[in-house]
Amino acid sequence: MHLPHQRGPLHDLPDTPEAYDAVLADVTEQALARMTPEGNLEHPDCVDDIGDTSLGVTSLLALAWQRGKDPRLPEAVRRSLAFHLGERVYTDDNPGYPNLRVRNSGLPYARYTLAAGAHPIGDWPSTVWALLQAVNVLDAADGLVDDAHRARLLEVAHGYWRWLTKATFFNPQKAGNQAIGCVVGGLMLARHLPPAEGAPVRREALRLYEDEIRAHRIADRGALLPPEHGGAYDNNYGPISLSFLAQAHLVSGEEVFAEDGDALARYIDARLTNGGFDNGGPRYSEQHSAFESVLGLRYFSARIGSDLGRYRGDSRWARHAVKADGGVDGHFAWMLVWQIQDTTRWHREPSRALARHQLRAGTVSVAFDDRMTPSVVEAGGTYYLAAAVNRQHGFGPVTDGFLLCRPMGEVRVRDVRADGLAAKLVTKPVVGRDHVLRHVRSLYITDGTSLWTTVAIERLDGTPYLLAGLPYAEDDGDRVRRTAHAAVSCAGTLRLTHPGAEGPEHFDARTELTQEQAAFALAEDPRGYGNPDEGWRHLISSTALEAGPLREGPDDLHVFAVRYGSAEPCAVSVERSLEGLTVRTDTFTAVIGDPAGDAHAEPRLTLRAAAD
Repeated sequence: MHLPHQRGPLHDLPDTPEAYDAVLADVTEQALARMTPEGNLEHPDCVDDIGDTSLGVTSLLALAWQRGKDPRLPEAVRRSLAFHLGERVYTDDNPGYPNLRVRNSGLPYARYTLAAGAHPIGDWPSTVWALLQAVNVLDAADGLVDDAHRARLLEVAHGYWRWLTKATFFNPQKAGNQAIGCVVGGLMLARHLPPAEGAPVRREALRLYEDEIRAHRIADRGALLPPEHGGAYDNNYGPISLSFLAQAHLVSGEEVFAEDGDALARYIDARLTNGGFDNGGPRYSEQHSAFESVLGLRYFSARIGSDLGRYRGDSRWARHAVKADGGVDGHFAWMLVWQIQDTTRWHREPSRALARHQLRAGTVSVAFDDRMTPSVVEAGGTYYLAAAVNRQHGFGPVTDGFLLCRPMGEVRVRDVRADGLAAKLVTKPVVGRDHVLRHVRSLYITDGTSLWTTVAIERLDGTPYLLAGLPYAEDDGDRVRRTAHAAVSCAGTLRLTHPGAEGPEHFDARTELTQEQAAFALAEDPRGYGNPDEGWRHLISSTALEAGPLREGPDDLHVFAVRYGSAEPCAVSVERSLEGLTVRTDTFTAVIGDPAGDAHAEPRLTLRAAAD
């Protein structure tokens, strides 16, 4: 089976003016065929996320008219705008809405669903989205919208802003993408208001960003990130936040949005595999966005000089939101408008800068988590997640059922590139159940095709092994396919094990269950509201690669050596020398120096290709 949302790289989508004109032409024909006598442009199957959708299609028609002057469009824009203003602007409080600060304010808002009290929790983001659709129509109003409709739309947009910032709590779902989107709406709205009204709106938007978003950023992998539904990053909403930061910078010129976007972009670049696969997040572990992410990934790929467009989006939403029948939906339409208006081109080459939480070369990549334990390993087109044993998750030595990968002290990292090789040495102090402090030295080396991982630790009792990952998925053209197999070899024994118990707490890669589905099954809240990352942490066991130690090596160490990306026999020798711990293969020689010889107690690493 294929993963449903991990599809083609976003930078493969044509983004020429001609390509975008073709998209708008298709939207135009669909919209004109769908429009009801009342001017409604909503998809007939739309129920949720509906409050902004007709106005979103209107904004696309307005942009199409600007670019092509289709004579059919002014009347369509006028009728559809009248429909939104007359039928989709609500001023009575929605029964059951829990986030009001002022009752009976009379301010306009948009509903997530049209039925009163049916699902009011979504009204805050729906009103943000309606505000953004409105300001896009206002941007295109000259020569298209009559003065009366324009004045009414501006009044409603200003009312949306006041409802979002005065009548309700700001950002009640703690969702960074929604909050930054609201700030963008305020910045764009301010440009249309008279100076005496617009200046306070701009100041308030900047204050909200500083005090309610930026001040509450969450640290992960060395970066401060806008919080997303209770977590630091979500691989669906995180790139959407990046798009909002790009638009905020384009609209306001304020450097804070560029700086924070750069930080988020570098974070995404570090956690994203070479093939564009990613997983993890507090809302949807594997559900990628598509057109919603293009603006941010493209804009910041140019700023940070890296190929962020390798991110695998969901091609079903490649241009705009659609329903099951493929018909256009106006949800999030502003993102298509903005990406068409922005002329930034994709940066398509990988960054050459070293990143602490990533090792990447050729078709190989390792993304490391906050503890500098691999979260995703990619080699040979296969993706490996952290495996689980006895409720412990990660990559690392296991003795008596205890996984030694959680640091008890400072984690040191050393990067080296030499002779076409890229290497990362990670050293971390760990403590086992015996309370003995040990030092785990994990060396990752790649030639761009295969990945060698060598792990050394002070000698352990019993029959230790290296928990070497959970083979989870593999590339299959433009899709990603579930797998339980891997091209891996080991200098010691190697076995692929599967859970002996059944149930959601035991993840067997041979089944068709996805990581996200399993994680939501273990989450505390229903799917769509719970945190799958937290649910996944309840996993007791999983399919796992288990590598035995080298038969020969230093007497006081256990050393494990695994090569990802090839099933050919893997010959690795490890010995002590005057220089330190020497690791030899037929591809390289690496020497891990004793940190005691460094004035700052930093690990030392030298690397050279093996002689022919």
